[in-house]
Amino acid sequence: MANTTRRNESVQSVVRTSGLGCCYREGRVLEAVSICVEAGDYVGIVGPNGSGKSTFVRCLMGLCRISEGSAELFGTSTDRFREWQRIGYLPQSLNVINPVFPATVEETVALGLLSRTRLPRSISPDDRGRIVRTLELLDIDGIRHKLIGELSGGQQQRVLLARALVNQPDLLILDEPTAALDPDMRDRFYRLIGDINRTDGVTVLLVTHDSGAIGKHASKMLYLDKKVLFYGSFEEFCHSDEMTMLFGPNSQHLMCHRH
Repeated sequence: MANTTRRNESVQSVVRTSGLGCCYREGRVLEAVSICVEAGDYVGIVGPNGSGKSTFVRCLMGLCRISEGSAELFGTSTDRFREWQRIGYLPQSLNVINPVFPATVEETVALGLLSRTRLPRSISPDDRGRIVRTLELLDIDGIRHKLIGELSGGQQQRVLLARALVNQPDLLILDEPTAALDPDMRDRFYRLIGDINRTDGVTVLLVTHDSGAIGKHASKMLYLDKKVLFYGSFEEFCHSDEMTMLFGPNSQHLMCHRH
């Protein structure tokens, strides 16, 4: 489905933050978050409830104001970044879908192509081929003519992922994408994202509460609790004395999935 040759970046970092902080009315949510995500990384972002995971990716998308520090996408500060077609974003809430809006699955996925140019824009035969391949990839081709409001939560989640993928993004940001999925579909979803990452070279940031499973699939872990408690490979996580003290050796190895 996607172009297997990604853009050659003049900078290695796809995402870079330096001392990033964010405050809401109730107080500080993120503090001094400094990380570098390189092209081809698959980063699982984990942490307890209220740790700032969703806020972090919303800051990257320009949906939350950064109160301290800075963030860059593809070497450009987020406040000047304009190439949003390079990013596929799946938000946490399914409330982005209006259940009474008369759009089919196919029409909803097609909306993902509209970021490539200014409106008005028609769908070309090449676009239609790309939409079909994306629907097939996510096993929703059989419901392409159904209205989006008629679908289950899991089906809607896959439709939104298809909309995020159809534009062949260089960076895929997923916020709690498996919340509406049953355990079997959740595992299939993780494997699918892993295949997209490895085969197409798409850089992935995936926010999840499922810290016990993400180690099977992602290449790096970002453990947030308002601050960065750990950022690195799962091998590094497994051999970190600080993480042993935090989780205990048994839980640490269960999260790692490398032994």
